[in-house]
Amino acid sequence: MKNKKKFSLFISSFIMILIIFTPYLLYIHRSIPSEVLEYKTYFGTIKAGGYLDVQIFIYIIFEKATPLLLLILWFLTNKNWWVHALVIPITVYLFQFISAINSNEDTFAENEFIYTIPIALIILLILYYLRSKLSLYIQAIDLKKEMDEKMSFPKE
Repeated sequence: MKNKKKFSLFISSFIMILIIFTPYLLYIHRSIPSEVLEYKTYFGTIKAGGYLDVQIFIYIIFEKATPLLLLILWFLTNKNWWVHALVIPITVYLFQFISAINSNEDTFAENEFIYTIPIALIILLILYYLRSKLSLYIQAIDLKKEMDEKMSFPKE
């Protein structure tokens, strides 16, 4: 039991630190010199592609990756029934992230909305169905509580 609590504390602390420092990813582009078309890193060479320079490319990548990471963390750590509604913004940011990597500035953020509509409709239908089933369950629990209260305090 003690090891389980330590592991839970470690994971919770890691998630907290990740959430705190994630917004600073938006400032990584400032460490790259402006007007550079190729930038060499330890992981390889980053090319500007269709963008004006690497600094703009990195900014756009992390502009999409930061909320995507935070939404995924929220989805993974939330225990409420409505957590599946987060799939819709996650898919939108995922499509934007992929289009930012694969396309140039002219076609950026044009088509991902069209691709997310079918996914969003399917998710909304599933959520509506689940909510209708949950509302029946919630009404049954409320009715049971009301009956228990009336049974425990009989009228005189």
